[in-house]
Amino acid sequence: DGNKNGHGCGHNLLGVGSLGAAIAIKKYLETTGKSGTVIYYGCPAEEGGSGKAFMAAKGAFDCLDFALSWHPGDETYVRTESSLSNFQVLYKFDGIAAHAGGSPHKGRSALDAVELMDIGVNYLREHIIPEARVHYAVFNTGGISPNVVQAHAEVLYLMRAPLVSQTSEIYQRINDIAQGAALMTGTKASHDFIKGCSGLVMNSTIQHVMQDVATSIPFPSVSEEEMAYIRKLVVKNAEVDSDTDVDNPLYNHMRDYDESKPTGFGSTDVGDASWVCPTAQMYAATWASGTPGHSWQATAQGKTNYAFDMTLWT
Repeated sequence: DGNKNGHGCGHNLLGVGSLGAAIAIKKYLETTGKSGTVIYYGCPAEEGGSGKAFMAAKGAFDCLDFALSWHPGDETYVRTESSLSNFQVLYKFDGIAAHAGGSPHKGRSALDAVELMDIGVNYLREHIIPEARVHYAVFNTGGISPNVVQAHAEVLYLMRAPLVSQTSEIYQRINDIAQGAALMTGTKASHDFIKGCSGLVMNSTIQHVMQDVATSIPFPSVSEEEMAYIRKLVVKNAEVDSDTDVDNPLYNHMRDYDESKPTGFGSTDVGDASWVCPTAQMYAATWASGTPGHSWQATAQGKTNYAFDMTLWT
């Protein structure tokens, strides 16, 4: 998920933070003489491939007494809310190429089919549960020439809902829309089911222990130079929350334990581990309060010394 510039959701920090925690627990066991086994999992493709879902299906987490995880964010708190399950599906359309000016009647446009499918799904949004989310990206438009009837086009869909059964129902309805778009354009529709993941099932006992421990640890300091850099990013970000303190935008304290939010609207493959073993997760503020995830501002802050310090703090 990351590259040399970091990542818009902090994933460039995830693995090293967890590795630091595994080393710290190992040293604790060695120092105290207590027994225990620490397992550090490298989990590929959390966002685009849901690697933990495949790992869970193969029994990777069956041996665990419990699992701990963390995620960068704009606040520091123990997660109590669940997440949405999701499916990611690539829809493909195959038509017939033709000269768009000279013989358009001989062509069957796969790009038309993608566009009609997207319109159909947009109309579907009104008729699914409010907690559900559907997103798409046109993956392949079929070429760069407008003078050709595009013979192949693809669109990638991500569907979310609290329960896997609800996501599955939306998936079936979107499959019907794809077939309808193919019928309207005289093309053929197919799809590849890329991945799915489950919603989180959090363990309140571990959460309370995590809250108590995290509250007792002092937060790292931040230099004035770095704070000025973070302020500059916050001021430039028009979407920042209205209650954000632009003079002191870093969330440098532990949020109170809060069970009032039953479901979050993101998704994570940590959910698949949580159905196998007791699981807890916390968020740590590695970027300024109010900064939206998947933004260039989050990416830019993911390379700061403060983000690295919070990674080790976690």
